[in-house]
Amino acid sequence: MTTDPPLLARPNLHGTFGACASTHWIASAVGLGVLERGGNAFDAATAAAFVLHVVEPHLNGPGGDLVAIVAPAGGEPAVLCGQGPAPACATISHYTREGLTAVPGSGALAAAVPGAVDGWLLLLRDYGTWGLGDILEYAIHYAENGHPVLGRVVDVIAAVRDLFVDHWRTSADLWLQHGAPPRTGELFTNRSYARTLRRLRDEAILAAGRGADRRAVIDAARRTWARGFVAQSIHRFVADTPHLHSTGGVHRGVLDSVDLARYQAHFEAPVSIEFRGHRILKAGAWSQGPVLLQTLAILDAYSNAELDVDTADGVHLAVEAMKLAFADRDAYYGDGLNPQILDTLLSPAYAATRRQLIGKLASVVVRPGHFPGLPAPFSALLERADGPTSEATGEPTVRPTGEVRGDTCHVDVIDRWGNAISATPSGGWLQSSPTIPELGFCLGTRLQMTHLDAASPSALRPGMRPRTTLSPTIVTTTDTITALGTPGGDQQDQWQLLYLLRTLTAGYGAQEAIEAPAFHTTSFPGSFWPRTWEPGGLVIENRVMPELLADLDGRGHLINRSGAWSLGRLSSVRLDRSTGLITAAANPRGAQGYAVGR
Repeated sequence: MTTDPPLLARPNLHGTFGACASTHWIASAVGLGVLERGGNAFDAATAAAFVLHVVEPHLNGPGGDLVAIVAPAGGEPAVLCGQGPAPACATISHYTREGLTAVPGSGALAAAVPGAVDGWLLLLRDYGTWGLGDILEYAIHYAENGHPVLGRVVDVIAAVRDLFVDHWRTSADLWLQHGAPPRTGELFTNRSYARTLRRLRDEAILAAGRGADRRAVIDAARRTWARGFVAQSIHRFVADTPHLHSTGGVHRGVLDSVDLARYQAHFEAPVSIEFRGHRILKAGAWSQGPVLLQTLAILDAYSNAELDVDTADGVHLAVEAMKLAFADRDAYYGDGLNPQILDTLLSPAYAATRRQLIGKLASVVVRPGHFPGLPAPFSALLERADGPTSEATGEPTVRPTGEVRGDTCHVDVIDRWGNAISATPSGGWLQSSPTIPELGFCLGTRLQMTHLDAASPSALRPGMRPRTTLSPTIVTTTDTITALGTPGGDQQDQWQLLYLLRTLTAGYGAQEAIEAPAFHTTSFPGSFWPRTWEPGGLVIENRVMPELLADLDGRGHLINRSGAWSLGRLSSVRLDRSTGLITAAANPRGAQGYAVGR
């Protein structure tokens, strides 16, 4: 498929002690450092995650959200849901009275209840071994003393500079220096966030009382976050600060302290299917995770040779299967979906009916399926959309008005005891809404994934989770466990599909699978405002052979050639229990993500 020689840009890592792979080298180093100091995989992931708030602020933040799959050694895997719901006053009628036809892509009206911090603290309490202060030490250090700011962060700040200067002054105060973005590589500090973390730690220790154990301190921190100074600061800022949203109007948000006080992160059972002797575990239909499972179920009937995604036939099959699964996502997925309906969507019988729709030519329509027991699909999705999508790269697309597509972080950790976690934190990006100055962060925009149409399965509903694109993965067999994932919005499960097909059907190693040329379809409405799409669209790295592109073009795919190393930010870690060998791999694209281990 590629014109490049099979020379890896990064080595396959092998060891027996532990490994951490993430979207930023500092977070990966922190994760391994925690393992070296005796922490387990869940301690390491939590410490790395708080550091990601600092070093990848354009991709995630404390005001955002989190989805993870936790796999404790000898225990049952569980999904960690740190996705907050819509606030109590986030009603369709309120937004339409504000003159809106869609939830904005930036601004506080798009904010769900922040769930990331409570999610990480819940993980630390129930699965970790470290105390709160030791975990937060790393993030406090980088926020207070500085970290070398990424070029991509600088680019994002530059893209929204005018918005900050003219409308979001609190953001300008934090992210601009004399009206200009920082310079790539210079040390950047966020001392307001450092003070927030230090105050959270100190108030939690005081509230828990002298001699309290680690769990009591963590619970006190969760209460302080949800009911104390953080919630109060958010409430005041949202109520007192009307501001420009991406739709061009000035609005106040609706999130308040009561919403934060009511929210708690939680664990729930994953959903899964078998594929090629491996069990693939995902979050439920409040996420897009089952899209990967539906796609694999459709493809399961094909031979390994037919699923070779280094051939035009394999690319065509993968793309057409993904279109069908994403059509079902938009027609049926949402918080509160009947589990029996999801079981039907994931069943071999339903997959067989969907498989029959794959023809020799590329589909250019959205085709949700129907099966006895399924409700009628959301009819608004059956119409062809206008305007091409711009989701053509692996990095986020940021507009001057602050709305973003495809932005997220990811971290995978596995330790010497066999504990594993795959986690995808996101939201609360520096460009999401105005910075809350005393806290050093802003709110997220996950509500943009809801619809102001009550008929939609992902309609805006108070107390209900917006359907998130965050989609970590765990893969298990009797003797192995793999944690993997990627940022990328609607592309997350598409790029993970390529990884799984290459490792489970073609025998690729993890690093080889990550580095192989990537592609994804844009032939379905995007999750991010304003939900544009390109019927028949296929984005593919331009390292592939011209003959393959010509073949796909002849099948009716609308080819969008992306940069040679531009799609996907995958990472993975794997343990083979039969040998004790741990492997880790990370994406070289952008020279930012790293895997470390020994």
